[in-house]
Amino acid sequence: MGQVNAELTGRPAASWAGGGAPEDRRADGPLPATPGPRSPAAADPPASSAPWPELARFLDYIRVEKGLAPNSIQSYRRDLLAFQFHARREGKTPASVTRSDLRRFFAALYRRGLSPRSAARHLVSLRNFFRFLAEDGSVTSDPTQDLDAPRIGQSLPKHLAATEVESLLRQPDASTPAGLRDQAMLELLYATGMRVSELVGVRVQDLEANLGIIRCQGKGNKERLIPVGKSALRAVERYVREGRSRFLKVSATPFLFLNHRGKPLSRVGFWKILSRYGRAAGIRTPLTPHLVRHSFATHLLERGADLRSIQLMLGHSDISTTQIYTHVVKERLKQVYQTYHPRA
Repeated sequence: MGQVNAELTGRPAASWAGGGAPEDRRADGPLPATPGPRSPAAADPPASSAPWPELARFLDYIRVEKGLAPNSIQSYRRDLLAFQFHARREGKTPASVTRSDLRRFFAALYRRGLSPRSAARHLVSLRNFFRFLAEDGSVTSDPTQDLDAPRIGQSLPKHLAATEVESLLRQPDASTPAGLRDQAMLELLYATGMRVSELVGVRVQDLEANLGIIRCQGKGNKERLIPVGKSALRAVERYVREGRSRFLKVSATPFLFLNHRGKPLSRVGFWKILSRYGRAAGIRTPLTPHLVRHSFATHLLERGADLRSIQLMLGHSDISTTQIYTHVVKERLKQVYQTYHPRA
């Protein structure tokens, strides 16, 4: 099988199977592993680069019919415009792209220094794009069909210790409106394991305090209900009661967490807040919202929660995504055994 893998760079390679145009078997050999200068083909496409009509149709399709989140659509657009820029330099259109063209594109990405994980994401974007074109008759064959993705080692997600979480949650100054807001956000993030985009998108009416649940709008506009613990409920209710009105500029704003201009707090804004509190708490690991999400799932599993329940709370469409946390717990058990067993 033609592989877009570590043959290019010597990196360990992934488990994504794929396929390609049978007419291009000469591309099966490995590409040179020697890194060359940054290729123009791998450069970022000009911001003014107009997308192919086929690409514009695909982006409309994933936005309207598939209902993908804006961030996901932007990732597809960025990946596919990079390929379009490369293909146009070689005089190619979507209908004339071959597997050899794709391999040259990935070789350029590796020369640029992209990791196997990033290259794998590009391949997913291209595979879905060409599958869409094959189904609507715009191309006669799918050049990604016989192309394997890079092999990427499965890295275990990092997580915080329970004591680190407790220290983090103690950092906001609850005597100020900003401190009340930040405390509510930190408590809610750890209590629910929401993604940062989900957290900043919470509306006032999404919280059902009397039922102890919150309504969450996840990827692909899929809605789910997540239980919320008493500590997080108290923090959110206090923020709504004593702090939120201090941020309000427009009374009709539906979003729960606001910045000093009365607008919804942004993802970047919350990242900065979280990072600042992480440093204040003495947490050495660079703190991100996803690290808190991993901690939520790992701590639940360590305390006996079943995998299916964790999957539903995290909003994973496939339970295999959630199963990574079982490996985290196994590694933790090994460490405990090695540390404390007298004959380990």
